[in-house]
Amino acid sequence: MTRRISGRPVYRMGRGAHWVMRCAGVAIVACCTGLVAGCAGGEDASSVALAFTEVTEEAGLGAYRHENGGFGQKWMPEVVGPGGAFLDYDGDGWQDILLVGGGRWARVSDEPVEALRLYRNLGDGTFEDVSVATGLSGMEVYGFGVAAADYDNDGDTDFFLTTLHENLLFRNDGGRFEEVGEEAGLADEAYWSTSAAFFDADRDGWVDLFVGNYVSWTPETDIPCFHEGDKAYCTPQNYAGVASAFYRNTGDGSFVDATEEAGFSGAIDPVLDKTLGVAELDITGDGHSDLYVANDTERNLLFVNRGDGTFVEAAVRSGVAYDRHGQSRAGMGVDAGVVDSTGETTIFVGNFTQETVSVFRHASGGYFTDRATISRIGFPTMGTLTFGLFLFDADLDGDLDLFLANGHVLEHIAEILEGATFAEPAQLFLNRGDGVFEEALSATGVLAQPMVARGAAYADYDRDGDLDVLLLENAGPAHLWRNDLNEAGWLHVRLEGRVSNGSALGARIEAVAGDLRMERRIRSGSSFLSQSAFPAVFGLGARRQVDSLIVHWPSGLVERFAGVEAGQEVILVEGSGALHPAEPVAGRSGVLR
Repeated sequence: MTRRISGRPVYRMGRGAHWVMRCAGVAIVACCTGLVAGCAGGEDASSVALAFTEVTEEAGLGAYRHENGGFGQKWMPEVVGPGGAFLDYDGDGWQDILLVGGGRWARVSDEPVEALRLYRNLGDGTFEDVSVATGLSGMEVYGFGVAAADYDNDGDTDFFLTTLHENLLFRNDGGRFEEVGEEAGLADEAYWSTSAAFFDADRDGWVDLFVGNYVSWTPETDIPCFHEGDKAYCTPQNYAGVASAFYRNTGDGSFVDATEEAGFSGAIDPVLDKTLGVAELDITGDGHSDLYVANDTERNLLFVNRGDGTFVEAAVRSGVAYDRHGQSRAGMGVDAGVVDSTGETTIFVGNFTQETVSVFRHASGGYFTDRATISRIGFPTMGTLTFGLFLFDADLDGDLDLFLANGHVLEHIAEILEGATFAEPAQLFLNRGDGVFEEALSATGVLAQPMVARGAAYADYDRDGDLDVLLLENAGPAHLWRNDLNEAGWLHVRLEGRVSNGSALGARIEAVAGDLRMERRIRSGSSFLSQSAFPAVFGLGARRQVDSLIVHWPSGLVERFAGVEAGQEVILVEGSGALHPAEPVAGRSGVLR
């Protein structure tokens, strides 16, 4: 089988070559031949074609632009943001979009910058700015990243914003937000925070919060660095790191700092902790959430849950702290998931130019092997600088593909490194089904578009079954890429916890369709400064049902369902024993509740 894009075949060009498609318009290359394991479980998917279309302007997001405050002094925070999120803030079943606006330096400009912009999904492919109506307008902090969850278990999605100073927690009260960070105990330290993640560390039914902190920087302590006599951005090696923090949810709407008692402090010298990315995973398969932390120019960290909500750091012993030469890398975006038939978790980390993306697959007993080369991710990522990074099933063939949001931090990088550029195209790597990837290349269209990308997230915003992409540029616009995949089977699963936390974070879902076995986790965090949609998405290729669906709740409850039809989103309330198809809400065609 040869998969086609815009009516043209994609040919394999020898051992080790990439799939290349010189296509017109916005279509990009997709997928693999029937000889490769994992494509629709080996069944003929009748020429599934994968294409993304830039729809930012027509969707109503064209007015957004990130502001990094740059005014020629090259202050370090200017190169890091922004992030964004897909989240259903009003519970209508449509994924809304939250964008971080950035900030300006008070000593330079009194003109305010909206720290947040919230866009409500109207269900017709467009969005409206509801920042004022939802209470999010007028926030003038210098923001970076977003993590979302129902932290108070009241049935709606709240979110946390990391900033250069005190972080903010936004409680959702029926579709309107109130900032409660200080009263909730999350604004007690004014550190430069980056990526954060909610997760239920002790499985008590209340989500806790890990906050990644970066380096110790202020305008007063800025270190001048130069390139050919001009001020330039310094590297993080010029600054001391700041230890990250862990907050335990007390269940009464507040959090307490439990960094030390949970085992997160003292893992390494705190001044070396320069966190940019964090991903929740379960490497031991015991049902307890572990954390992988990506640090910039310092070794990465792996916090393994002892089973009681306390952690031991094991990155060096596990083989995921350094590259294969024992060197630290510039860890940024991170994600983890099962990408092959072994059932074992693979960790992916975005790094700096000439460092390649890291690929570590769990082998056994907490030990990982480096698969950057064998996965074919290593060489094609040698020349890029990756911030946003996530796993998703782009072509709905049942396996997880890899998306990279790239962009340099130095405008003059071309003067330093031959072939390097400041703005870089994103990269999409399509999984053959065995954890080996082929890069999708395009001479034109969205994948050929250079950008200075940072945050990246995914969701099915138009509810057509496939997964769309949100990208944000530093000092630039947002990009919404609509996935225009032709017919392929799919199933979306939305969970609502009862004994478990309301967002069902940490739940593991297995789906079996013939000889195709898939696994997904419900998680907050991952990628870089960004939040993807919560529903689990299973691509089925040509199959039209999931034979067996198994949900492992954080509470320990396991629920099983047979013969679930494809082409729908189903809702499972913990303990109900029944899957409920999402039903239309009166007044908006196709809206889910």
